[in-house]
Amino acid sequence: MPVQLRSGNPAPVPATVCIVRLSALGDCCHALPVVRTLQDAWPDTRFTWIIGSTEFGLLGSIPDIEFLFIDKSQGFKGLRQLRRKLINRRFDLLLHMHPSMRANLASAQVTADRRLGFDRARARDLQWLFTKEQIKARNRQHVMDAFFGFAEALGITERSMRWDIPLSDEEREYAEKLIPADRPSVVISPCSSMLRGRKLNHRNWLPERYAAVADHAADRWQATVILSGGNSAAEKTMAATIVGECRNKPVNLVGRTTLRQLLAILTRASTLICPDSGPSHMATAVATPVIGLFASTNPDRAAPYLSRDWLINEYPGALQAEYGLSAKDADWGKRIHSSKAMERIQVSQVTATLGRLLSTLKAGPAGTAMTTGQVR
Repeated sequence: MPVQLRSGNPAPVPATVCIVRLSALGDCCHALPVVRTLQDAWPDTRFTWIIGSTEFGLLGSIPDIEFLFIDKSQGFKGLRQLRRKLINRRFDLLLHMHPSMRANLASAQVTADRRLGFDRARARDLQWLFTKEQIKARNRQHVMDAFFGFAEALGITERSMRWDIPLSDEEREYAEKLIPADRPSVVISPCSSMLRGRKLNHRNWLPERYAAVADHAADRWQATVILSGGNSAAEKTMAATIVGECRNKPVNLVGRTTLRQLLAILTRASTLICPDSGPSHMATAVATPVIGLFASTNPDRAAPYLSRDWLINEYPGALQAEYGLSAKDADWGKRIHSSKAMERIQVSQVTATLGRLLSTLKAGPAGTAMTTGQVR
């Protein structure tokens, strides 16, 4: 398929494409189907992806993409290492899919004939200074739809909604030992990112309510319940509190899995329950339905893309209560920095949705719980 230029005239299909999307986990999961779409349209093109080291831990085993990872914690040293990797290399096309200053500096290490980035309104942190062309300006899009604007700018409109992240036999066996095949399995990933700068996002639900849902899943559905999460002190404290509140003790894997082991677990799980967080998009990548808990962030922008039928959405009410705004009047992506927002989500809402989802899975073939109608 030829590439479209601004003039409307076709250009040769690029032989080499470099993608810059460093983080975060969820956003890289959103970007992967865009790359798959380009691969399907241009089967002879070689793709290189500049990515963060954490995200490389999840995606780096994909065989038909060259990954160059950058350790963001190393600052300019990491940029110098990236420059050495790219010396004497030139790409036909750069897709700058990450409007941040760190990503801008990474993109500056790339020599490319064409440099495509976001439109001016979405090109945060002066991204437009590091690109020569911009995708079409659009408002109020889901993050994945915004990323697909890059494919559309290149004349590719048919989407390939596939991720195809390979797992090793060892990773699959790890999940099989944890999750029996004869009963439902519910993974609860209770925390959104607890990294520096994210402590005031207030995306996390209450531990005692997670515990009530876990007990319900075990009592009503005889489900295997697993807690997952990262290695931070806050996540471990949250997990310990949940376990302490539970009558039926879940399997606590918080801080004990790699990202790829978690992906294997999600591949085998019946469902994932979590707030707005990276694991929700990892589950989407392996066709596992997600019960997303949203009140402090806008699910129309950030919900797990194929699970919108299973959302618990208290964002409009929280927005009105905290700021006196309707969802249509608020800035797109506006966050609610109040712990009261997530308190609006009740245990009964989650257990009812869980029952509806597990009943759907029991009645139909695998994958019927995914909201395929949302793919546009």
